[in-house]
Amino acid sequence: MIVQDVINHLETLAPLAYAEDFDNVGLLVGDKNAKITGVLATLDTLETVVDEAIEKNCNLIVSFHPIIFKGLKKLTGKNYVERVVLKAIKNDIAIYAIHTALDNALQGVNDMICNQLELINKQILIPQSETIKKLITYAPKNEAEQLRTALFNVGAGNIGNYNDCSFNIEGLGTYKGNENSNPTIGEKDILNTEEETQISITYPKHLESKILKTLFKTHSYEEVAYEITTLENKNQNIGMGMIGEFKEAMEASSFLNHVKTKMNTACIRHSDFTNKPIKKVAVLGGSGSFAIQAAKASGADAFITADLKYHDFFIAESSILLADIGHYESEQFTKNLLVAYLTKKITNFAVVLSKTNTNPVKYF
Repeated sequence: MIVQDVINHLETLAPLAYAEDFDNVGLLVGDKNAKITGVLATLDTLETVVDEAIEKNCNLIVSFHPIIFKGLKKLTGKNYVERVVLKAIKNDIAIYAIHTALDNALQGVNDMICNQLELINKQILIPQSETIKKLITYAPKNEAEQLRTALFNVGAGNIGNYNDCSFNIEGLGTYKGNENSNPTIGEKDILNTEEETQISITYPKHLESKILKTLFKTHSYEEVAYEITTLENKNQNIGMGMIGEFKEAMEASSFLNHVKTKMNTACIRHSDFTNKPIKKVAVLGGSGSFAIQAAKASGADAFITADLKYHDFFIAESSILLADIGHYESEQFTKNLLVAYLTKKITNFAVVLSKTNTNPVKYF
């Protein structure tokens, strides 16, 4: 197995097409064709983590946070980022970062938080827009079923809990090839009228290259007529944050104690209690102040996130309990998620959970 094989598994879990524009995800260091000796999963890639990878014979580090976030102009080892990259290169260790691609994944960071807190009835808090595309194409009537099936087989036509969805209209298509054409049906320089089926089918944007490749491979025409549009429909399976519920409501103090225990955090910064029980909870791993209004609009009784500033707590306005549990603490179980996922997919070498605590924040 090579590095690219592991990447393929990771991008099935969290396609990079759904990472935020500001992010730097994917293979950051190393050769995608290198043979794998072992994989180390970590939240951050620090020098100590690279040392751990060397010790455990892992030549691929799968990191949640990208060690290279902004452009590097020099590699002299003057700061921790440059030292990590240099050490990884010297020891033939590849580094792959998944970050906001996993934040936006249905079974990603926020799903893991919900599972830790034992929340049920989970839904995406802020569904991502412009992730659903629609293909319209035209095929000879007797070839339409074959083309639809081929497109379904590569992931087109999935809508929520339904598969193999399409809309079809029968009609007449006309075309006349010029002297350079080579029509599969009809003759050049002669107007041809063909019974055709118009096929409309949706697909997630990360599958576009695969969808088009299948369309061109399966379709019999020399020139395939097709249209692609980006839909404004929200994708309920992709997006930031998540909402869930407790089986039974609990008082605010009991809720905070529950969160403190389950999320293994030393302290919680929170807004005023709202004097109502906590049942519906919104979560967003990492810096989540931008989602406070979405959490309020969802009807959540509490919102768990990190990196809230002083003035962010005023936004609660006694209608929601805001709980800042710490950046590292909110994402710490992400590496466990990655190990569990890759272990199910890969059996011929070790997938190792990093033991290095990379939290830069200490509590006194």
